[in-house]
Amino acid sequence: MKTTRKSLMLTAAAAIMFAGFNVQAKAEFPEKPVEMTVLFGGTAQTIGQLLADLMSKNLAEPVVAVSRTGGGGAVGYSHVQSTGADGYNIVWNSNSISTSHYRGNMPFNYEAFTPIARVSVETPALAVRSDAGWKSLEDMANAVKAGDKKLKVGISGNGSFTHLTSAALFDKMGIGDKIVYVPYGKGKAPVELLAKRVDAAVQWPGQFIPHQQSGDLSILCVTGKDRIPQLKDTPSCAEVGAGDLDITMWRGLAAPAGTPADVVAKLQAAAKAAIESGEFKSAADKIGFEAAYLPADEFGKLIASDDAVIGDLMGKLGLKK
Repeated sequence: MKTTRKSLMLTAAAAIMFAGFNVQAKAEFPEKPVEMTVLFGGTAQTIGQLLADLMSKNLAEPVVAVSRTGGGGAVGYSHVQSTGADGYNIVWNSNSISTSHYRGNMPFNYEAFTPIARVSVETPALAVRSDAGWKSLEDMANAVKAGDKKLKVGISGNGSFTHLTSAALFDKMGIGDKIVYVPYGKGKAPVELLAKRVDAAVQWPGQFIPHQQSGDLSILCVTGKDRIPQLKDTPSCAEVGAGDLDITMWRGLAAPAGTPADVVAKLQAAAKAAIESGEFKSAADKIGFEAAYLPADEFGKLIASDDAVIGDLMGKLGLKK
């Protein structure tokens, strides 16, 4: 009897210890580096690398940024979507999840991912060479309407977010039929403009601001409904003839659908701490974006809402497959 009771007590103690060990092991995420897929170069890569470095300070293991570009984001999304839903592969995502899907670059949509947090918001800007002689959006539109040549506009890629934004802008200006879109390939917007391979480009302000300061490029407007802090003297396109145009890009983090809630919570907390850090806010001011944290649930609602708007707009502009 005593032996049986003693055995039961030992078994119970072992069970408690085992349960405690499991809880402790579960709480140790991450137990190895977390890989963050970065979909684009330019400011997206710069911000993504900084975010990864700052998140690493708030996790037991580092977050490693890995560039997987191509297909308007499809290459990177496809990679992360194919990995295990364990939190060790995440993607530095954006509205491109919708543009790539509706363009036909990948068979899945935003529902293939679990949102972690929105990180930032960027408002695209329209830039031209200073020697083009266009002082305003209206000047450019009038010149295009009056001329015989089509305007060559640089974009990140066919069906990309910058393609969608450009098409919407020029459609509002009544010159959509006089535009030729030129993908950059490995080049960047300022390089293509300064080399005169394109006449105009819609890209992130951070790429254009140094060249505007040097006098080589002119930023004519930004595509959101409001002006942005980095370009207080530059009007929104809506202010200068583009009707009710209001297009901005969010960037954030997502993991494969089915990633455990406690893992998402840890990644969200690390992202929040990074976004609220002085270093990240300083980078926002210098590069030209807005630090704009949203938790996973709110971010998920935003993604779904934007997906519907983007799908409708791409359909109207003939960009949807």
